[in-house]
Amino acid sequence: MSTYAREKKNVAILVTSQLLFMIASITVTTLSGVIGQQLSPDPSLATLPISLMMIGTLLSTLPASLYMKRVGRRRGFITGASLGGIGGASLSVFAITQESFLLFCLGNMLIGLYQGFAMYYRFAAADVASPAFRSRAISFVMAAGLVAAFLGPWNASKMTNLIPNIPNAGPFVMIAVFAVLAILLLSQLRVPPTGEPQPGDTERPMKYIVRQPTLLVALLSGTVGYTVMALVMTATPLALRARGYDMGEVAFIIQWHVLGMFAPSFITGGLISRFGVDRIILTGTLVFLGSIVVALMGETLTHFWFSLVLLGIGWNFLFISGSALVATTHTESERGKVQGMNDLVIFSFVAAGSLMAGTLLHTLGWAKLNLAMLPAILLVGIVTWWWQANRRIKI
Repeated sequence: MSTYAREKKNVAILVTSQLLFMIASITVTTLSGVIGQQLSPDPSLATLPISLMMIGTLLSTLPASLYMKRVGRRRGFITGASLGGIGGASLSVFAITQESFLLFCLGNMLIGLYQGFAMYYRFAAADVASPAFRSRAISFVMAAGLVAAFLGPWNASKMTNLIPNIPNAGPFVMIAVFAVLAILLLSQLRVPPTGEPQPGDTERPMKYIVRQPTLLVALLSGTVGYTVMALVMTATPLALRARGYDMGEVAFIIQWHVLGMFAPSFITGGLISRFGVDRIILTGTLVFLGSIVVALMGETLTHFWFSLVLLGIGWNFLFISGSALVATTHTESERGKVQGMNDLVIFSFVAAGSLMAGTLLHTLGWAKLNLAMLPAILLVGIVTWWWQANRRIKI
């Protein structure tokens, strides 16, 4: 097989694997808060399963990166899909049958381990792609969420009665099935030697790597973009339900939010290549500000829809830009610790944000919760503008 054909096959495998994982992630985001509210002895703990998924990601993201540095991408991804995808979904199904909130939380936490490994699909796309194709390869992997935007909410709402005597277990059964399909695909992944660390490669100390202004911008863009998006998205189903909207309408809003997250991925890589990553980050901050403005204007279904779509687009620009930037700040031998550190920081904040979502919504209300995101978004814009003034970069 030619190098070009192998590159395209590898990217296709990663795109499909991302799709199968995203169905699991969107299912948890859409459904687990509602199930948590049913199983939890305290309504304020309703979003704890979602938060624990993020904590599972947080705890596994650095070990996953270091593990893949030792055993390779393919074996690492298969491990994550096996333990987190199949194991986490199976435990969640068992928890629902036993009406155990504790076991359901643990099952969701294991699904977070799946996410901890799957978040590296985007970096693996950079490993298997030529330099000219790299930012587009990352975008294509992220674009898999476009299809997941339909299949995730569909799985969360339509598969709830898959097992007649166990309501809500069906979507988690499907997560396990999709994880099996992902494992079969990932077994065919072949990362070229140039995309894997080589024995004897030298590494710079981390204290020198983290001093790079480019890494600071990448880290801030990815962290703020993902944290703001995750916090607001986690609160959204509860905010909608509190206003009397049914699960079909909740699924509709989440579906369009996810479309906003991933539909731009088809062009984000090209936009970065054409206009520069700095301008795309700044555009993302402006889109986030638009999302806040719409949320302050009202709480009709239309307001929720427009605000959540903008929230998704803003995340796309910031997260893909940050991921593309990170890939320029390290050598192959430094990949494990730098990428692991990047995602560890991101998901530390994401876990905290999702954990706080229910409390902030209860304390502040929907409008003020969105307004509370403003300082972090402005910080990204200011730091990126400073970096832009000192150095212009195109990927």
